[in-house]
Amino acid sequence: MATKKLNLVIRQGETFQRIIRWESPPFIYKPITGITKAAPAVITAVGHDLVTGWRAAVVSVQGMTEINAPDNPPKDRDFKQVTRISDDLLSMNVVNSSEYSTYESGGYLQYYSPVSLTGYSARMDIKNRVGGTELLSLTSGAPDNRIAIDTANYTITVIISATDTSAITWTSGVYDFEMVSPTGIVTTIFSGSIIVTQEVTT
Repeated sequence: MATKKLNLVIRQGETFQRIIRWESPPFIYKPITGITKAAPAVITAVGHDLVTGWRAAVVSVQGMTEINAPDNPPKDRDFKQVTRISDDLLSMNVVNSSEYSTYESGGYLQYYSPVSLTGYSARMDIKNRVGGTELLSLTSGAPDNRIAIDTANYTITVIISATDTSAITWTSGVYDFEMVSPTGIVTTIFSGSIIVTQEVTT
């Protein structure tokens, strides 16, 4: 997939934490056999294998057509984060289906494949501008360890302590976030700008 744009905000004196999920083609389709009229909507999709926080779109549902993604194929805005309930159930917390039509039949959960993170390392450099001065560098390896890779849940977590954010003297910058495979292949998965807001309570 192409590098995604993701702009970030760091607040001085506050722990910064951002969970990243690396999605990649091909799409996975899991048949839906039921959707509740509730807030949030609970979807039955046997063996969906999704973890909490992953994103999925609903397509081709009959009856409760309001829940279907408006675009085919779904666009980035059509994917919603899910909460895993069990192997066969999940909820979409941002979807209130209580006033939707009744689910009749069919439909699929459509989502990108999670990239296996086994053996990968991660790195993120922040500079004042592209090709400029380095402001902050984060890695998943020792001694930095400010990027945590969870291979079981397919998550990458960036953590900057409150002590470190308090020490920041710059107000803005640009970054890119790279994953390095066990064979040394580098893939940039996110890039964007970073704004630092000042701390009031010290």
